[in-house]
Amino acid sequence: MWVLLMDETTRKKLWDEYIKTRSPQAREKIILEYAPLVKIVAGRLSMYLGYNVEYDDLVGYGVFGLIDAIDKFDLTKDVKFETYASLRIRGAILDQIRKMDWIPRTIRQRQKKIDLAVKEVEAESGKTATDVEIANKLGISEDEYLEWQSQMAVTNVISLNEFAEQGTELPIKESSQVKISGPEEVMEREELKKMLAKSLEILTDKERKVIVLYYYEELTLKEISVILGVSESRISQLHVRALQKMRGKLGRYLGIVTGRM
Repeated sequence: MWVLLMDETTRKKLWDEYIKTRSPQAREKIILEYAPLVKIVAGRLSMYLGYNVEYDDLVGYGVFGLIDAIDKFDLTKDVKFETYASLRIRGAILDQIRKMDWIPRTIRQRQKKIDLAVKEVEAESGKTATDVEIANKLGISEDEYLEWQSQMAVTNVISLNEFAEQGTELPIKESSQVKISGPEEVMEREELKKMLAKSLEILTDKERKVIVLYYYEELTLKEISVILGVSESRISQLHVRALQKMRGKLGRYLGIVTGRM
């Protein structure tokens, strides 16, 4: 968990100085104070994108979002800077990826083939499709299917941008507390908990561990790979596959879950 280096009083004085003077020196100090936030957001996105994009590149794109957040942040609003900045950082990263428009048509086609194969296998068996069954339906080896899955992670960029616009990136514990304003929200959250429990039941043991360690324990890709004793690329594949399975159970709630767990 990231901890701010400055105490609250020092940080407030620095913000006051920057708001009044727009001093480059004050701005630089604020950037350094919140720079770790860029790594947090980039790290979370790298889990979705797998090895299709270099982590350092994501951090570089995110820095521009942090600077933009600092320049546009309004201290009078009842919003924590960490929450506001994380959205700007995430948006800047995804905007840059979309501008690159490097997702090959073959990857998009493979995603459609996988989705169709899963539906057909599950319709025939009445159970959750396994990797072997899906690979057989596609007419490819299991290793090739896992490679396809790793490439599929990049197709999550569009939906991730929607999550960012909804404000689901809340990386700081203090700012991630959700206020319940009425009985409808309470019922919806209870329903979400039930749906989440059911979606976890359909995962394999390793897939479930990846989801729990990543979203609940907030471990990094590398840390999870050490714990489970498999490569980072394998963890990325397990994560993608778990989300694909969970999407069938959670539907529109998947974005809320992956952003707030």
